[in-house]
Amino acid sequence: MTPDYSTMDAALEMVLQAGPDLTNGFTSHASMGAEAMCARGRADAVMAWVENYRHMFTERPRAAQKIDPAAWRDALGAANRFADWVEFFRAELKAQPWPRVIRKWGALLSPGLVGAATHGIIRTGHAVRSLANQETPARLAELADGLAYWAATYEELPQRRTPRRAGMPSQAIAAVPILPVQSRGHFHNIVQALVQLDDFPPFAETISLADTDASAPAFISNLTETFARVYLTNAHDIVSTIAFIHAVDAPAALRTIAAYLDSGGVREGLSYAWQASAALYSIYGLRPPQPDSEAGSRADADELFQQAIDAGDEHAIKFTEACLREHAMNPKSCYIDAARRAIGVLKALGRV
Repeated sequence: MTPDYSTMDAALEMVLQAGPDLTNGFTSHASMGAEAMCARGRADAVMAWVENYRHMFTERPRAAQKIDPAAWRDALGAANRFADWVEFFRAELKAQPWPRVIRKWGALLSPGLVGAATHGIIRTGHAVRSLANQETPARLAELADGLAYWAATYEELPQRRTPRRAGMPSQAIAAVPILPVQSRGHFHNIVQALVQLDDFPPFAETISLADTDASAPAFISNLTETFARVYLTNAHDIVSTIAFIHAVDAPAALRTIAAYLDSGGVREGLSYAWQASAALYSIYGLRPPQPDSEAGSRADADELFQQAIDAGDEHAIKFTEACLREHAMNPKSCYIDAARRAIGVLKALGRV
């Protein structure tokens, strides 16, 4: 598999004219899906997919009020200030090289990476990987949009730091407090459902359960593997399917970003990526993840990714790419099983 970004900038020219959300109220995945295809060497499929997707684009908002560099925290989590954040990050990227911007802001924004169901960090991760391939004006603009979305949707989960450590995510998952099923409300989306954790005190110590002193690559592999298995045992409807897809996609995005963070930023990123994935498990989980099966699926990577493209669904595309990427570093069958199941579910629903 050789990456091919030959159509990336053309796709971004369309994407960057639109807003960050879709007419159905959900987050636009246009740039993320396009980048995932380019990363898998499928630049040939990008333009047709984006053309089909763009019927759901919304009008791009205009900046209204400059964000004060000395008081930027006041604008965190203000979704209506996305355009203001775009201008802020375009100025940041004009003033200094993009790796330096990521080093600073990847760390500063990590406590709120669960915002918008982790779409901010996921979009930023795709933008970073695209820029690592080649720096272009369109890709810098896309990074500004990714960071702006992360900042505008910034949301912190309840946390109470303790010395308690259960180990790597695969061990810590057993200690995550699960919101009782009878206490769960019915919500239209993941963002609304996460608010339930504000009134569920046992969850606060979850951030301290995983031992982030391990090497970052090993920790992320263990985290994505754990939540690929969580997906396989717990995804039972469209909302839980998307939730557990994000529980893998977000730490996979952090892997890309972590290469540009200092050691402290990496450790904090690992903590918050674990916390975000665990939060999704707490509110949607029903059963503990099962061990990886030795008899699990085998698949030709290119064929599986073609199935994701044929499904047309944005989550199928980016999840399959993430699973194949993680599988290449940690060859466990749960990644293939999870991707194949997600493709089937999302294709049947005809989400795009």
